[in-house]
Amino acid sequence: MSRDSDPATRVAVLGAGPMGLACALDLLDRGYAVDIYEADDRIGGMSAHFDFDGLSIERYYHFICKPDQPMFDELERLGIADTLRWSPTRMGYYYEGRLHEWGNPVALLRFPRISLLSRLRYGLHMFLSAKRRRWEDLDEVNAVAWIRRWIGPEAYAVLWERLFRLKFHHFTDNLSAAWIWSRIRRVGNSRRSLMQEEMGYLEGGSETILEAWRRAIEGQGGRIHLKQPVTGIERDESGGFRLATPQGEAQADRVISTIPLPFVPRIAHCLPEAEKARYADINNIGVVCLIYKLKKPVTENFWLNVSDPDMAIPGIIEYSNLTGQEPHIVYVPYYLPREHEKFQEPDNAFIAEATGYLKRINPELTDEDIIAINVSRYGHAQPICEPGFAKKLPDIRTSVPGLYVADTSHYYPEDRSISESTRLGKRLAAMLAEDDRAC
Repeated sequence: MSRDSDPATRVAVLGAGPMGLACALDLLDRGYAVDIYEADDRIGGMSAHFDFDGLSIERYYHFICKPDQPMFDELERLGIADTLRWSPTRMGYYYEGRLHEWGNPVALLRFPRISLLSRLRYGLHMFLSAKRRRWEDLDEVNAVAWIRRWIGPEAYAVLWERLFRLKFHHFTDNLSAAWIWSRIRRVGNSRRSLMQEEMGYLEGGSETILEAWRRAIEGQGGRIHLKQPVTGIERDESGGFRLATPQGEAQADRVISTIPLPFVPRIAHCLPEAEKARYADINNIGVVCLIYKLKKPVTENFWLNVSDPDMAIPGIIEYSNLTGQEPHIVYVPYYLPREHEKFQEPDNAFIAEATGYLKRINPELTDEDIIAINVSRYGHAQPICEPGFAKKLPDIRTSVPGLYVADTSHYYPEDRSISESTRLGKRLAAMLAEDDRAC
């Protein structure tokens, strides 16, 4: 254990998602005293588990890719590397009422809905994107223009346009190419061979790493306060911070916030108004995510892209086709801005609609095959990274000494994942320790 701090230095970490937990453990390793404040009744954030009809499972799907090195390093650190499993997975494409194989060169060449030239251009773009290493020159490039330039308007209209509209809605025409590229690259490099995709998962789900973090944090004296959101942050006379919580006022010498950036202006009363405005200016997409427990699969695919004018979802994730677990688990996500009228619809409306979609994809599926359904909602599931996002993103170090603010936006250009949460959490701890040494 390194000792970068006097043990009397207390750090408050806001948010007990993977980023906050990884940060807290690293701070404890460096000799800090740590309190974690979490609004939910459990740790994990979007990776938290719940009891789904007797099955402990994530509310929102997660998977692991071959480039996720920070995740692998953390599994080793926590002594749970032996829980990592890899599975060959398949991808499909449901287009205009037909199910097509997808995700390998042969499937692309067989896809009948676009010209051979468009297919070749699409394949070349995917290949070169997976091989690309630098993103800076794509930061200010519009993602739609970038993709259309590479694959042509025909392939974009068939293979990308509806997926983008259903995932990003009115933000579709203002996305950073660097951000979209990173998603292509991560999945594109998670392969066993040119013909075979391979994805990973943890035995026991994300709860395996969450509980390992909990044990390690509490074992070193860290304290996790559940159902205790921080509702106000003020400076005190000593240069530390006063935190308002439902249980009363708490004290901290340093504060690291990992909650969604739009919440920061509401609670960080010590920040200048101009700085608060930068956090409020970060856009997010919400999600309504349905989980089905079924007696049989919908398809043989792990990931099925959906592009159908009569279906309002960009795809389904058949999690059991990754993990092999039974009964069969299927996630059906609706990505929606929080202000979208559909986001406010009751659960039964989503259930009726999504059930109809699954039956359309697999006409042999019946109501008798449905064992259970759950609906979860999260208003800040995905930050929107527009062209030039690297300059728009607020610095992690705020203008108030000792206050650090980051969320999944700071993964940019990478997509959200437990691996990126781990990387950024450790970076936050290192930044705080570096600043303390410089004092």
